[in-house]
Amino acid sequence: MTEFDTAFPPVTAPDADAAAAARVRQSRLTKPPGSLGRLEELSIWAASCQGVCPPRPLTRARVVVFAADHGVTAAGVSAFPSAVTAQMVANFDAGGAAINVLAEVAGATVRVADVAVDCDEPASPSIGAHKVRRGSGNIAIEDALGAEEAMAAVAAGRQIADDEVDAGADLLIAGDMGIGNTTAATTLVAALTGAEPVAVVGRGTGIDDQGWMRKAGAVRDALYRTRSVTRQPLGLLRVCGGADLAAMAGFLAQAAVRRTPVLLDGLVVTAAALVAEEFAPGARAWWQAGHRSTEPAHSLALSHLGLEPIIDLGMRLGEGTGAAVALPIVHAAIATLASMATFDEAGISEET
Repeated sequence: MTEFDTAFPPVTAPDADAAAAARVRQSRLTKPPGSLGRLEELSIWAASCQGVCPPRPLTRARVVVFAADHGVTAAGVSAFPSAVTAQMVANFDAGGAAINVLAEVAGATVRVADVAVDCDEPASPSIGAHKVRRGSGNIAIEDALGAEEAMAAVAAGRQIADDEVDAGADLLIAGDMGIGNTTAATTLVAALTGAEPVAVVGRGTGIDDQGWMRKAGAVRDALYRTRSVTRQPLGLLRVCGGADLAAMAGFLAQAAVRRTPVLLDGLVVTAAALVAEEFAPGARAWWQAGHRSTEPAHSLALSHLGLEPIIDLGMRLGEGTGAAVALPIVHAAIATLASMATFDEAGISEET
């Protein structure tokens, strides 16, 4: 296995001319400069991603929830049993989860991809179309994936991104579902930022103090096992990640290659984004951080990527929910730049 096996084409930066035009238009709208705060920045980003000013309204925002189980759950790192993952995949498919509700409010649709759920059969053939294996290994004592499985998971994420963009998606959101996935994600963040486990381990699904100590121990042991692959993003995914994190990394990198904007969700997705930026340098320019979760590793990962979250509501669910809540703000940013009148159009005198 080599890094060449997951090589991505160069990422083209968002359109600088469209961004410049958006800044000029912002300065001409009927408001004091900067008075819409972060909305102005987001509208400029949207224009640069679309390559046009004013930007077009988003018409096909798409959430893809990557589901997988993690063997490290056996170490007692979660407040919930691993059986919940498969049960939640069925709930997503039935439209009953938080992400289904929030995506509908935001004008997005939801797709679920079972890449490594520990179940006999996928919830449906379409959900299991890119399944790599049944669960990932216990990263505290063994590799999460085999070499071929790691490459297959990255390829699955790339293919899913291509499928969605080819079907007309104009903004993508990655979501996660997997009991134990914050342990793997925290290990990735620590490995890529040089952080100590005790500084980045959070409460995940709501573990108690004993659970936190078990989780910190699992992250410490997994991190020790990564010492020979710290500079190898694919190796990190193989040793301490999982099929879902690998697929999300491929998805996020390929979205940037395909010039499609992305709203990142919480810790698990942002950990995958750290790897995606290693795969495809410059991909981060195509991403915005939807929110800041309560997990300490999430703030560290966002800082490492240079991303400022749009909202901070104390959320920690995953599934893509934080990004879905932020999506209407992006809609609002685009609408203000595209639809507000300029001083000339409104016949309003400017500041002298």
